Amino acid sequence: MADVAGRAGVSAITVSRAFKRPELVAPELRERILAEAQAMGYVPNQAASALASARSMTVAVLIPSMTNTVFVETLAGIHEVLHPRGYQILIGVSHYSPVEEERLLRTYLQFQPDGILLTGNDHTAATRTYLTALQRPTVHMMELLDDPDSYSVGCSQVEGGRLMTRHLLERGYRRIGFAAVQLDPRTLSRLEGYRQALQEAGLYDPARVWRREEPSSLSLGASMLDRMIDEKTDCDAVFFCNDDLAQGALFQCQRRGIPVPGRLAIAGFNDLAAAAWTTPTLTTVATPRYAIGRHSAAMLLDLIEGREPATHRMDLGLTFIPRDST
Repeated sequence: MADVAGRAGVSAITVSRAFKRPELVAPELRERILAEAQAMGYVPNQAASALASARSMTVAVLIPSMTNTVFVETLAGIHEVLHPRGYQILIGVSHYSPVEEERLLRTYLQFQPDGILLTGNDHTAATRTYLTALQRPTVHMMELLDDPDSYSVGCSQVEGGRLMTRHLLERGYRRIGFAAVQLDPRTLSRLEGYRQALQEAGLYDPARVWRREEPSSLSLGASMLDRMIDEKTDCDAVFFCNDDLAQGALFQCQRRGIPVPGRLAIAGFNDLAAAAWTTPTLTTVATPRYAIGRHSAAMLLDLIEGREPATHRMDLGLTFIPRDST
């Protein structure tokens, strides 16, 4: 670092800031420092830096999937907050497995991350032990926790299920099905909201609930639609647990000549970009996944820097989006 400083004509402290707190260094000066460092083949020794400062400048982020747009947008929000502060993100993908999440957490804790961002609250006993024993600042994303000693940012998945089901009831549908895949806690919470709304109306029938454990996809939505039709189900509407499934079902209805919503209403969840462009456009519930990433990262920074966040439990709400498919 001293060698870089000498060639760039600045102090070693300025070189350190250029790497760790770039917002504190003028852009032109930082570019000059980085150019000299690159020419010399220098990269900071994070292990030594962590020992000296008790900070690793890393945050472990564990998500269920990298192919699901929901979590990609959440990561974008996290990056926007952490990157300007000099933090690097260690991304782990659990593939919806609490056991894999435990393995990833155990691995990443060896790098002494300054904080941890977790998706949901479906953890193994060992994961909970790690989080309690090591006392790393931790924020849970997507699901809201009632534990006053935990920090979470998200929205009510149960309320999302109720919102959509009540809309279908208000539109006059009475034989409403629910299609669930992956069967992660968020999907099951939407199913619970659906069940509650139909029970309140005296219309819940468990025979109209279809469950599959496979990962979500357009093709799976199409095959679930085929199964419903081939089993001669009496549904007049189907609430799919996410937009991927719903879009696959819409495409399959077009192939089979089934009018939507004339013969069958179809609804999704998450409001992915294509939902506004299907034919017919897809009724859905928008989740604030980008905002969840931003606010989770900001809450974690507060904890890392010794500040108490304004709230332990930040509910960012949901937005219901009625469109032509219902």
